[in-house]
Amino acid sequence: MTTDPDFLSNVPLPDQPKQLGNILKKTTLPAIPKPLTKRQRKLIEASAEIRLNPVTAKDASFISREFVQATLPHRDPKTNTWNRKNGNYTLSLQTGFDADGNPIGLPYGVIPRLLIFWMVTEAVRTKNPTLKLGNHLATFMREIGLDPQHGGKNSPAYHLKEQMRRFFNSRIAFFYTISDKGREGEAARFMQIADDYILWWDTKQPQQSELWESSITLDDKFFRAITANPVPVHTEALSELKNSPLALDLYALCCYEAYRVEKTGEARFISWRSLMEQMGANYTGDNAHKEFARKAKQALKKIQLVMKTLHISYAQEGGVTILPSSRPTIHSKNHLR
Repeated sequence: MTTDPDFLSNVPLPDQPKQLGNILKKTTLPAIPKPLTKRQRKLIEASAEIRLNPVTAKDASFISREFVQATLPHRDPKTNTWNRKNGNYTLSLQTGFDADGNPIGLPYGVIPRLLIFWMVTEAVRTKNPTLKLGNHLATFMREIGLDPQHGGKNSPAYHLKEQMRRFFNSRIAFFYTISDKGREGEAARFMQIADDYILWWDTKQPQQSELWESSITLDDKFFRAITANPVPVHTEALSELKNSPLALDLYALCCYEAYRVEKTGEARFISWRSLMEQMGANYTGDNAHKEFARKAKQALKKIQLVMKTLHISYAQEGGVTILPSSRPTIHSKNHLR
């Protein structure tokens, strides 16, 4: 090992070799940093790219505010119903049933989140409830950031097929608790996600074009709900965060909260406990919120790399504060109000 010639410049030279050995044993050598993983390098490179290139409206994707305030499951809940609560708002999902009357299951994980981003973006841009999924599965998969190059049962193509069926067949409800002049009440909106759909795929050869074009027609109430107040996000950021449902949820939330603090000029504090309740993760036990906080901080660190306008601090009260200096990555006054 070669020693830096300046490293021991201030250490007095001993008279005996043994004394020199003792000094070296007590000397703390600089720690050698661990090499970056491929994913870490890619995230840092994407961060540099985003910082160097100004974000424009063409870089925008959108997500509905209802799916920001409360989110889908991170893992398969293996139940027929699901709900998440955020203050006076509750998101509720119910599974659909197949032709034989069997429950299809609820959507969960990364894929339905990317599907929602794509779906809301297309609905906002086309202003049409009928969405064209492309004339072959590979085109659609690339649009929502998935790898179409590999087929088979464990491929993204196979999981996309499964999650599309789960999501498009689900029924959804938005509940709100209301109050007025001492009275308490509840408001709700019930809707299907899709009126109808036609899906064609070959999960073994997702690159192969099909003769028929796949499409979905959204339920009218659902279409109006998701396009009423869409939250703009950076498409490149979605691509870099797509391996984690928690990171995607927190990124969408940070984009929304950055818009709110810019509008009000006031910081936004969110406790870990309330944040855990609105996110799709299931943490249990006495230290559930602490474990959630640890995972959330890891995700927020990645988010700050791809969202340079996000400024946060961690409060002693047990939560995260979106600082007033935060700004949305993409401004969209025409769509946010």
